[in-house]
Amino acid sequence: MNEVIQKAQHYEVEIIDMGEGGEGIGKIQDFTVFVPNVLVGDQVEICLTKVKKNYGFGKLVRIITPSIYRIEVRCDKEAICGGCQFQSLDYQKQLEWKRQKVENCLKRIGKLENIEVEPTLGMGTPYHYRNKAQYPIRLVDGKVEIGFFEAKSKKVVPVTDCLIQHPINKKIIECVKDFLNEYKISIYDDVTHKGLVRHLMIKTGYKAQDVMVCLVINGKTMPHSKAFVECLQAISEIKSIVLNHHTDKTPVILGKECTVLYGSETITEQIGELKFKVSPLAFFQVNPSQTEVLYQKALEYAELSGDEIVWDAYCGIGSISLFLAQKAKKVYGVEIIPEAIENARENAKLNDLNNTEFYAGKAEEVIPDLYKQGIIADTIVVDPPRKGCDEKLLETLKAMVPQRIVYVSCDPATLARDLAYLTKEAGYQVEKVQPVDMFPHTSHVECIVSLKK
Repeated sequence: MNEVIQKAQHYEVEIIDMGEGGEGIGKIQDFTVFVPNVLVGDQVEICLTKVKKNYGFGKLVRIITPSIYRIEVRCDKEAICGGCQFQSLDYQKQLEWKRQKVENCLKRIGKLENIEVEPTLGMGTPYHYRNKAQYPIRLVDGKVEIGFFEAKSKKVVPVTDCLIQHPINKKIIECVKDFLNEYKISIYDDVTHKGLVRHLMIKTGYKAQDVMVCLVINGKTMPHSKAFVECLQAISEIKSIVLNHHTDKTPVILGKECTVLYGSETITEQIGELKFKVSPLAFFQVNPSQTEVLYQKALEYAELSGDEIVWDAYCGIGSISLFLAQKAKKVYGVEIIPEAIENARENAKLNDLNNTEFYAGKAEEVIPDLYKQGIIADTIVVDPPRKGCDEKLLETLKAMVPQRIVYVSCDPATLARDLAYLTKEAGYQVEKVQPVDMFPHTSHVECIVSLKK
């Protein structure tokens, strides 16, 4: 087949399916090709960029006949920015694709059959939903540019007015860019690791309209920081201005230490009736309106009557913990980031929820240790990072035998792997699988699963 299919050649292809990352899948005879920025039903001309034995990769040259699911794109950077994959796809079709993605992972990776995946819970208006943005700052042709990386690249695409970010970010980006240019502040180079300013992070509390601006720098101090604060103070919503110190030669965005230049070290977000203080380093779900949908579903799946002991693994700033504490006898939370645990304790006090206790450490170490000391949960909620649950934690769940497990996942692949263990090794049954669209116009999908012993 490789003797016929050649790199750099042009082919006409019909897109018949979509991959896990949102890339289109087509066929040249029996040869599979993966193409970004296309949709199921598109008839396209492509140029092959890479050819393997049984498959290859191509780039879109032109759309010959558009898919019936293709809609007009509202962002002029959609084709090059790595942030969104699906702005050209009808939103209802996005929701259907995400449900199918979860179902496919459960069957293919978890080998789980006869499990019904509910329709994805979407947004009424799926735009301007993100409460956190992280913008790389780089010199492009000698000019300071702030934006997002191209897909699978470290090249910065200048972006100010993003359709999935809070509208206030545009004013902040323009202000920061003007400051950096006026005072000729050096910009970090990720090849030489020289220069000062690396990233701009903006966090927004949607209910209170509080805004935090965090500038990530390759050093301990920034020249003209007083002028930086004065520039940003013109934007009245800004309640916190912070420097984050990141001097390691790593692609990780944030360092471990921060200095407050102005205002508070936290801003406030509200989910349902609960208020949360959010610090620069703490994890918090990025879509506040859908977070309420997700957490209400977690509370529903936990089926709490008021007598239960609950563990919340990977609890972050205690957001799910406090939702559960409204209906549980006692909730224990564990999180690896100490600052997040401090936030969790503050948030419990802020909401007058005294039936909570939080521990800083790895869930796979803290929970087994406390289990040995006699703290046994009736219900365990896990909300792990993309890599899924640690094997040691899964073994503890098996030994502890909680009657119910609620699994919140941001990666259907690792969810499927962990569900395979919990059902086949630990004796649990999957009751409900509910995808929630936390990230409209992207290939990411959040999912919540109810398991019962």
